[in-house]
Amino acid sequence: MSTIRIAVTGAAGQIGYSLLPRIAAGEMFGSESKISLQLLEIPPALEALKGVAMELQDCSFPLLEEVIVTSNPDEAFSDANLCLLVGSKPRGPGMERSDLLRDNGKIFVGQGKSISENAADDCRIVVVGNPCNTNCMIAAAQSPRFSSDRFTAMTRLDQNRAVSMLAVKASVDVTEVSQMAIFGNHSPTMFPDYSNTLISGKPASEIINDDNWLKMEYIPAVGKRGAAIIKARGLSSAASAANALINHVQSLYTVSKKIHSIVVCSDGQYGFAQGVWAGMPVRTTSPGNYEIIDNFEHDDFAKAALVKTNDELVSERKMVSEYL
Repeated sequence: MSTIRIAVTGAAGQIGYSLLPRIAAGEMFGSESKISLQLLEIPPALEALKGVAMELQDCSFPLLEEVIVTSNPDEAFSDANLCLLVGSKPRGPGMERSDLLRDNGKIFVGQGKSISENAADDCRIVVVGNPCNTNCMIAAAQSPRFSSDRFTAMTRLDQNRAVSMLAVKASVDVTEVSQMAIFGNHSPTMFPDYSNTLISGKPASEIINDDNWLKMEYIPAVGKRGAAIIKARGLSSAASAANALINHVQSLYTVSKKIHSIVVCSDGQYGFAQGVWAGMPVRTTSPGNYEIIDNFEHDDFAKAALVKTNDELVSERKMVSEYL
């Protein structure tokens, strides 16, 4: 039985606490692979991370071979087959977005370099820590050893939210909703592309038949769902984010004709600027490899939404140009 070495940053945080037991139980790669968890935290959080490691050991997971706890990126990323960059600096009160981007830029510069120098040859990197699109671009820019398609960022939580809201509106099971793509930035400017989504094999707009709801209620609700959960719960959506990360990796490593959404490096598809990292529909062609689906058609409303989210991504790139 082979062992998959998975590095997780920010591992003592809320998402990590929801994520790690599920990885150790085999949800991400199935029951035929052993798991080594290489967990990275900043020094002030190391003691808490040791507690998380104790709990993982106390669960006695048959597939969990090893748990490494460290504040050294080189140790965490050593021979890693998969790097899950969950940790990032949160936005504080009164902090400008530009300051947040630059502060996180420093973190992802260091992690990108360490991954390039230490990870396994087959490594894939998934960025979750926000602003994830731009953090992914920064990390990839520091890693000459790995091509840009080894780096993706997570928009699966947005996809899952978008699918669920359509299913509720149409009174169908979530399995009836397919081809949902999240375009652009992981921010309120994202575009959940209902116009190309199918419900029970038919266009979603035909099944729901409420253009005003789709444009004026649905799109903002998807984009602001995280804020709504914080308002209701008093804490961020850690469990659903961890679940989405598992879904992201499962889809990325499972060959299928199914379309799923990930953040990738733009080559100009759908009008996105060359080299920005944008959410797009993809299909997995071999484990860890994908092709971008570039034939979705959009009306003027959708095209305007894509321009808006592209403009934001270009603006973010300018703010962190020193790291690229």
